[in-house]
Amino acid sequence: MESPARRPRIAVIVANGITGDSRVQKTAVAAARDGWDVTLIGRSDTKRVQRSKMGPIDVIRVPVSSDYLRGVKVRRERSLRAAATQFHLPDQAALNRYTAEYRAWVRQKSAESNWASAPRRTSIKAVLRARRSVHRLRVQAFKWEQRHKSKDDVARDWRIDWPQVVDLDLAFGPVIEEIEPDVIHANDVTMIATAALSAARLRARGRKCAWLYDAHEYVKGVEWPNPRQAYALPAVEAEFIGRADAVVTVSSQMAELLKNDHGLATAPLVVGNAPVREVIGGGTAASSVRAACGLGPEVPLMVYSGWIGPERGVDAVIDGLPQLPGFHLALVHGRMTPLLEQLLARAEALGVRDRIHLVPYVPQHEVADYLSSADLGLTPFRRVPNCEVSLPTKVSEYLQAGLPLVTSDVKVIKAYVERHGLGEVWTWDDPKTFAEAAARAMENRGKLADAITEDVLTDLSWEAQSGKLLQLYRDLSKKTPPGPRSDVSWTVQETPEAVRTADNTGADGRPLWRKLGDTRVRLGLGPANYAGQGAAFAQAVTRRNPDVSAEVVMNKRPESFDYPADVYIDADRLRDLDVQVQQMERVIGRFTHLLVDAFMPVFGHLNGTSIAGDLDALKQAKIKVALLAHGSEIRHPADHMARHPFSLFHDAPDGIAKRLQAKVEVNKRIAAEAGLPLYVTTPDLLEDLPTAKWLPLVVDVDKWATDRPVMERERPLVLHAPSKRWTKGTDRIVPVLTELHDKGVIEFRLAEGIPWAEMRELVQSCDLVLDQFTTGSYGTFAVEAMAAGKPVVAYISDSVKLATDGALPIVGATPETLREVLEGLVGDPEGTARIGRESLEFARTYHDGTWTAQVLSDFLK
Repeated sequence: MESPARRPRIAVIVANGITGDSRVQKTAVAAARDGWDVTLIGRSDTKRVQRSKMGPIDVIRVPVSSDYLRGVKVRRERSLRAAATQFHLPDQAALNRYTAEYRAWVRQKSAESNWASAPRRTSIKAVLRARRSVHRLRVQAFKWEQRHKSKDDVARDWRIDWPQVVDLDLAFGPVIEEIEPDVIHANDVTMIATAALSAARLRARGRKCAWLYDAHEYVKGVEWPNPRQAYALPAVEAEFIGRADAVVTVSSQMAELLKNDHGLATAPLVVGNAPVREVIGGGTAASSVRAACGLGPEVPLMVYSGWIGPERGVDAVIDGLPQLPGFHLALVHGRMTPLLEQLLARAEALGVRDRIHLVPYVPQHEVADYLSSADLGLTPFRRVPNCEVSLPTKVSEYLQAGLPLVTSDVKVIKAYVERHGLGEVWTWDDPKTFAEAAARAMENRGKLADAITEDVLTDLSWEAQSGKLLQLYRDLSKKTPPGPRSDVSWTVQETPEAVRTADNTGADGRPLWRKLGDTRVRLGLGPANYAGQGAAFAQAVTRRNPDVSAEVVMNKRPESFDYPADVYIDADRLRDLDVQVQQMERVIGRFTHLLVDAFMPVFGHLNGTSIAGDLDALKQAKIKVALLAHGSEIRHPADHMARHPFSLFHDAPDGIAKRLQAKVEVNKRIAAEAGLPLYVTTPDLLEDLPTAKWLPLVVDVDKWATDRPVMERERPLVLHAPSKRWTKGTDRIVPVLTELHDKGVIEFRLAEGIPWAEMRELVQSCDLVLDQFTTGSYGTFAVEAMAAGKPVVAYISDSVKLATDGALPIVGATPETLREVLEGLVGDPEGTARIGRESLEFARTYHDGTWTAQVLSDFLK
């Protein structure tokens, strides 16, 4: 074999999102450790390509369109038969319109027959009978077509029956061919066509490329939910498996089936599913499944880890749980699905929902350690062909975690468990026998655990299994990597572009706030961090309380300012499972307290798009939670417009007020039902959340303070800096300001799109600041201006004046009174400058963080 100058390349491809697929990840890591140049390609759940790294491994997730699928659907709907039976009636709505027109015509003609003379009446009735026959025939033909045009019609052409495979190829193929790999490792049947076509295209270009098919499932034995899929996937496997340079599968039973089904010359290579033994017990796991459930060591805990599908039999476990008093069940899952929702509803009906815990996936190298705090591992599979013929990854993971098994009587797992004495077996469709088996396993747990011998663990290790795969790569490509890479750890983790950390230190090199550490209170803040207030609160609280350390997390879009934070998360990646897992690990076991702002979820979109879905897990983790509202997420548009004639919602772009109102009503329900401490950052929001406490905005008053004179210019410099015009009432006031500017009364500066870091200089250099004329309150920008000693003009409601005991020095104005107010301020420069000095004192009293820390002190006890 040759030893090439460059590392040989391998593309490991899979049609899922990669995260959670431990076999695929371990395959890529094993190849990288062996010295291969590895690209791991999976499916993006967004409309853009996502790139990241897993050590030296390039990770690419590609978006997959449905263009081919849509084309097939259109062709199906326009069949020749349908063209005849549904002539000009493409759907039920068209039939309804046709029937309405027919009935209207009948009513008219029936009436005319009564009015007409005898000969004419006879003619009309004949036409009515003929038209009635035609209508009846068309309706019957339409209904016949609907009955026979079943969604389950099988064309017996996999490209038509399951065109999703073609869409996958159209997305993955160009990416693979651009890499020009020496080997393509296709995981699962959905990638077999792509690997075959890409390898053939590369060979046609003169590029040597071998490919192998890794059959994780016995495709013919899967109970596919759709008859078209049930035909198509075995058909696509049958078409291409004979073209593969090698076939790999997960058990000797599956290898024999594949060899016989497809007439393969040799049996596929068996590479069993197994964890990496080297890293187990190495202390790499950041959490444990028991900690994630919030349970003590004395509570019997069963765990099911992995995909939850109908064939996985989790329903039988839930049905048996009432017969296991005191037993808890952890479901390690990736995302909420309709089936999982049904299972949880079933648990609720049985009265066992409080003993079922949803916990997240962890990186593949942490799985065994993560699971090891449970007592029993479950494989409750139904006896369907696919589940009968393999030893799934979860069996190896449970055993490497030291967990005895409670398994249904599926053939291969049952034989393995009984041969080695590793657990208890139950009848797959009988929940009573499950409960009995689980009780026996718990009673004899020590004895069963002792049966997990060194020989069992060595055989069920990825080190032992992957060696066969690495040799296969060499044999297929006729290439040998230049040498193993000792720098690639089995524990290497993906580092997505979605999450980045920041080192926020002041000019003196000291942290802006006490970083999360060994303190009595470990406070998390975020993930909105609007106007940098999460960071400001962290500074205020940690500066005044040595028992508190903090971490600030900010969901950030490319166009938003880089306000200080410890961690920035790409707001467009909150649906990504890897981001969700990272956030679970960031929060669970690290924070004792969590101040959640804007009702946003803290685990990405793992449990939905509001904090409500995360509250159960936070409660289980014994994290003390408070909710913080800033503005639009709790300010009710209809109520606000009723109270304020100049409400921002009068000028909001089309549809925004309606969307915000729906969001606000959801958040108000969350606030009312959660029973958590509530805070608002501006006093006007107490009208929307009357049970909340005002938590004043915080600014660094000393940083903003300046000794620059105020109101000494002949033409005072007036600054207005809207983030969005409609939220500040900009378009209502600009005509007045422009007029006064043109007359030489003021010098008007409109600052839009200015980076936050540059705003301080603008504020410090001006004489007057105009804030908002739409909300009736004041925000961060007004506080910063007051801290700089600048008089501020804004629309202030009576309720806000009352909340500040009349001490608020902001000069009140509306768009209608602004000209008069400004002329008065310009005409009295000394009085206006005095307002600036009073503004600085107000900022020191209310907004330097002292009062804010005091308000939070009860929550942080």
